[in-house]
Amino acid sequence: MKTSKSEIKPVTVNELKKEMLSLPQAELVEMCLRLAKFKKENKELLSYLLFDASYPETYLDQVRGYIDMEFDGMGTTQAYQAKKTVRKILRVTNKHIRFTQSKTAEIELLLHFCKKLRRAGDLLKNSVQLSNLYFQQLRKIDKTIAAQHEDLQYDYRRQLDALMKV
Repeated sequence: MKTSKSEIKPVTVNELKKEMLSLPQAELVEMCLRLAKFKKENKELLSYLLFDASYPETYLDQVRGYIDMEFDGMGTTQAYQAKKTVRKILRVTNKHIRFTQSKTAEIELLLHFCKKLRRAGDLLKNSVQLSNLYFQQLRKIDKTIAAQHEDLQYDYRRQLDALMKV
């Protein structure tokens, strides 16, 4: 006999917004702090919003520095470990892209990621999975560039074209 579990459904974002507007500021601060304690990514997002959102170029430089450091520290002798590291770098990069909510930042960070991956050389040539991941990111960049202003499109398209030539 099957029993159905009833799930508690979360309310919509619009309903949350209406309720939050009715709360006093001190209570909202407490709720934000609880969210920050609950999950690491919430804390990271709150840190970005409070300290880094006002300085997008500095933030992008920090993320690029992270990408550089991780690729520089990656050993290419063990293919499995290298693939795992590349996927981790991409996962963290995408998290930072979500934080910024900027298509320009998305393009710049993914272009930087792809440049570093391409410099891995033999690793990219010898691994079908990493090669597929690389071209998947190039397609993602291409779609995002198409939605940009013409002047930006030209600059980014040149960088993308250089990465597509394998």
